[in-house]
Amino acid sequence: MTEKHDQETETRLDTVFAATREMFELPEGVIYLDGNSLGPLPVTARRRVFDEIDAQWGARLIKGWNESGWIDLPQATGARIAALVGAPKDSVVACDSTSVNLFKVLSAALQMRADRRVLLSDSGNFPTDLYIAQGLLGRLDGGHELKIVEPDAVADAIDENVAALMLTEVDYRTGRLHDMADLTERAHDAGALAVWDLAHSAGALPVRLEEAGVDFAVGCGYKYLNGGPGAPAFLYLRPGLAAQIRPVLSGWMGHEAPFAFDTDYRPAPGIGRMLVGTPPVLAMASLHAALEVWDGVGMSDLRVRSIELSQRFIAEVEKRCPELVLASPRDPHARGSHVSFRFPQGYAVMQALISHGVIGDFRAPDLLRFGFAPLYLCPSDAVRAAEILEATLRDRLWDRPEFRQKMKVT
Repeated sequence: MTEKHDQETETRLDTVFAATREMFELPEGVIYLDGNSLGPLPVTARRRVFDEIDAQWGARLIKGWNESGWIDLPQATGARIAALVGAPKDSVVACDSTSVNLFKVLSAALQMRADRRVLLSDSGNFPTDLYIAQGLLGRLDGGHELKIVEPDAVADAIDENVAALMLTEVDYRTGRLHDMADLTERAHDAGALAVWDLAHSAGALPVRLEEAGVDFAVGCGYKYLNGGPGAPAFLYLRPGLAAQIRPVLSGWMGHEAPFAFDTDYRPAPGIGRMLVGTPPVLAMASLHAALEVWDGVGMSDLRVRSIELSQRFIAEVEKRCPELVLASPRDPHARGSHVSFRFPQGYAVMQALISHGVIGDFRAPDLLRFGFAPLYLCPSDAVRAAEILEATLRDRLWDRPEFRQKMKVT
């Protein structure tokens, strides 16, 4: 690419992301580098929630299920998410939490491979995914095994004993990025199914579920999708797979005809059978509206700017803060959209940073974690955050009792 084209690209990206930045309510003077944990408030979400409270729930009462489209929110929201994860619009549904959705898809995968006993994962997986797997396998009483290997050993551990591969695409600690397409292909070659957690990749980088042939995926609605605290999660089924699944959690919203009130369960066609209970309308409406921010944003553009932001931050931090050790892959194409540095007093440092307007988070035992979401961050934010981090370390601003006191949420 020529220098002229580089400048043209930068100018275009500046324009795109200056517009999206205006769509968020960000506190004055705050550099928010924690969208990988909880996205900030989109203006559209605020408006939508107040409308749902006043004009829909308040004025229409129970009529809102039909007149306001509440009953269709899981599918309508799922269709918007599908566009961000490379999936057909009728293959994604928004519902429940990531953990509950993982339980549902793992149950389905193990049913489909009933002659196999190994569920394969890695030590970089998010702990709740491992907990869900442990709880499920412990109740099957069929000699199942959760096999956990190092991330680099996953490919070699896939064999004919594996029923399903369960991985998180982007490591929640370091941002290390798995090769979804390659590992899914290896799983299929061995006769196994592929289950992916997209909690730190949906809305952070291009995801191509259909192209990669992924069987099942789950993901989070409150991180890079900015749906609000505890926003509904989402669930993906490979097209054509639903007919092979009889859900373990067979709730009335997943019934073929919920309001027929039959005494026997008949699963709905397609992705609808993965629903369970009544959707949380206010939370679902917030997520549905938040996804409007993505209209007109290309995921390839997002990735280009995300890499630019994280690379700039790493360069500035390593120049200014030699005592910090990069814990994330140095190659930007080998990580997601957050970067982590190691420091023995990482928790206290992060609390000091937060008190000075740079909000990231801490992950035990010693990781300072910073997320770079281009929708509302610009290159100058990365530089300024590094400057404040430098001052925090140089002047030992972190070395105060109140910053060492651990809170419940880190």
